[in-house]
Amino acid sequence: MGIRRRAVLFGSLAVAGAGMFGLKWSGSRAMAEAKAATVRPGEGGFAAFLKIAPDDTITLYSPTIDFGQGAHTAQAQLVAEELGVDPARIVVAQAPALPGFANAGIIEGFGAEMVSPAFAHLPASVLGLVARAIPMQMTGGSSGVRYTGQIALRRAAAGARALLTAEAADRLGVPAAQIVLEDGRARHTGSGRARVQAALAEAAALERLWTEPTPGAARRGRAIGQSPLRQDIPGKVDGTAVYGIDVTLPDMRVATLVMAPVRGGKLEAVDTRPARAIAGVEKVIQLEDAVVVVARGYWPALKGVRALSPRFADGGHGGLNSPGIYAAQDALRRAGKPDKTAGEGDVAAALADPAARTVSADYRVPYLHHAMMEPFAVTAHRQGDRLDIWAGLQDPLLVRHMAAEVAGLPESAVTVHTTIMGGGFGRRFPAQCEVIGQAVRVASQCPWPVKLIWSREQEVQHGSYRAQASARLTAALRDGRITAMRTDYAQGDNVEGEVHFLYEVPATERRHFAFKTNQLDGPFRSVNANPFGYWTESFIDELAHAVGEDPYRFRRKHLAEGSRHVRVLDEAARRAGWGTPPPPGVGRGIALVESFGTIVAEVVEAALREDGYPRVQRVTAVVDCGTTVNPRNAEAQISGGIIQALSTAIAEEITLDQGAVVQSNFTDYPLLRLAEAPPRIDVHFIESGAPLGGIGEPGVPPATPALVNALFALTGKRVRTLPIRDQARA
Repeated sequence: MGIRRRAVLFGSLAVAGAGMFGLKWSGSRAMAEAKAATVRPGEGGFAAFLKIAPDDTITLYSPTIDFGQGAHTAQAQLVAEELGVDPARIVVAQAPALPGFANAGIIEGFGAEMVSPAFAHLPASVLGLVARAIPMQMTGGSSGVRYTGQIALRRAAAGARALLTAEAADRLGVPAAQIVLEDGRARHTGSGRARVQAALAEAAALERLWTEPTPGAARRGRAIGQSPLRQDIPGKVDGTAVYGIDVTLPDMRVATLVMAPVRGGKLEAVDTRPARAIAGVEKVIQLEDAVVVVARGYWPALKGVRALSPRFADGGHGGLNSPGIYAAQDALRRAGKPDKTAGEGDVAAALADPAARTVSADYRVPYLHHAMMEPFAVTAHRQGDRLDIWAGLQDPLLVRHMAAEVAGLPESAVTVHTTIMGGGFGRRFPAQCEVIGQAVRVASQCPWPVKLIWSREQEVQHGSYRAQASARLTAALRDGRITAMRTDYAQGDNVEGEVHFLYEVPATERRHFAFKTNQLDGPFRSVNANPFGYWTESFIDELAHAVGEDPYRFRRKHLAEGSRHVRVLDEAARRAGWGTPPPPGVGRGIALVESFGTIVAEVVEAALREDGYPRVQRVTAVVDCGTTVNPRNAEAQISGGIIQALSTAIAEEITLDQGAVVQSNFTDYPLLRLAEAPPRIDVHFIESGAPLGGIGEPGVPPATPALVNALFALTGKRVRTLPIRDQARA
């Protein structure tokens, strides 16, 4: 269940919970359970997420999971800024999958963004109640720093600051207003007398806060705005970091599987004898839509799977193919019955204006595979009425909930051991992961712990994909300006609340036509800003050329003067040398997208290889995420997003034939190789001081339209269907 789908649920829960629970910093059952799991005698535990030990070690328990995004280091910086300590003193640990570590910060952030601004004013106790009830410990939505870090973790630090200050003031016999925290000490400004924070922590944590702790603003300071070394890198270099696929337990078995090639198909029959005849194979388990081979190692398990010839039904989906999906979406739009409509102004009247010029274009995007580096590897061990799960997925509390349901156990009987993740990009949300239920069902039939590994082929052919979607965009132009714009789009989810239309246009309309197939649509890095960024910014470029105007200038005149958007766009154009001739054989394109609270403009310079494929020479990106907490890591995130977007734009696609996915591995699902990556990516940040925006995803959406626009500038051919491949050949 994604954050949008949970919005209605946590909206109703918040209304029900408000006023029922007084603000209580500690003492609830969930909080007591959380502290019992992490806080030892002599230590001070604050709001579950933070503890200070007698040896002056500060441990931050983050509900955000590490899958390469570097959020833990930035979170440590936010907490360090609040406590007045060096970020290097803060050790970040993965929060246990217990309700006391539910991520109330993400509830508050997305609640205010998608449901009601009132969420930002609910007491922390109510937000915690909602987070535990959902349950919510999610990593996603570019929220690890702006919501989890700044709201949940920094609020815990603000509470600790208040309690440490009060304890120091009491011991020194001075007013709390005269105490400052700095360099791990609580110092009296008048006399210079001080107490070490660690010596105050245990007593301070026993006290209660009667007012809401208020964290400081995210502004550049001693910790914020710096680029300390990332805490996750050493373990990944020396091999001590544990991914899901690294889990090893005594007497453990390894399993892998073959699934119905057509999603929704069921297992009809299988002769298990060929697999059971292979040395090392110990068990063959039949599931509703798969056959699992359990063995003493991965290789015999894989050999066992390859020895099988199961027969699967197609679930009635055998006639589905990719061209047919686009045709069905076109027909759905032609029927003119959207299920959701948003916008403002009279679009129909503007389009009917006889003095206006009407322009329309159709855009298409395919299913996309997440291509995470580490395929699924989930270990489960059932011992009677107890179940242990070792997994790297994007919401450990939801994993606990789902595993308990499958096992028929209370959640308190399930322990989730969270590992780091080898990539995700939206693929590892538990609601899109059949592997949880499979692992629990297999473990329930085995006396040993079993690690279930999906092969790369299974992951490519049974993923939760970025949806295949299409859109018709129509605009009215009068006197060189857009007077109306309509977007009719067919895909699974309505995107209102996620995608921002930036431009000042008198009449706009976005009509959603709900379209589903047997495939599992799931969030892909930058979610709906991904397709919307592509077709909106490509179409804006088309409109600029339709009126004979420079694409940058055309965008600029449709933006509010003095806005953050104008500043970002201007800076990108300036740094990219917009208006000067590009090198011979190179086209230059521009795009501007706001997503996850961050505004990004990108300029792409591209040429064509001899085979007609695009060759990106340079990308210039300008980013306004409010305040850049860790500039070096933020630059890496933007650069990585650009490379991923270029890869998906140029050659990646998942296609269906007879209901089944055609692609099977990286041999027929080509990713952008190192030698094909842009030789130059320049990333620049504008420190606007606006509320913190996300950083892991906003670099993705502008890259594809900027590339498409650059190819049009080079060849005069407009690419409206992805992937590009050699469509731009002159």
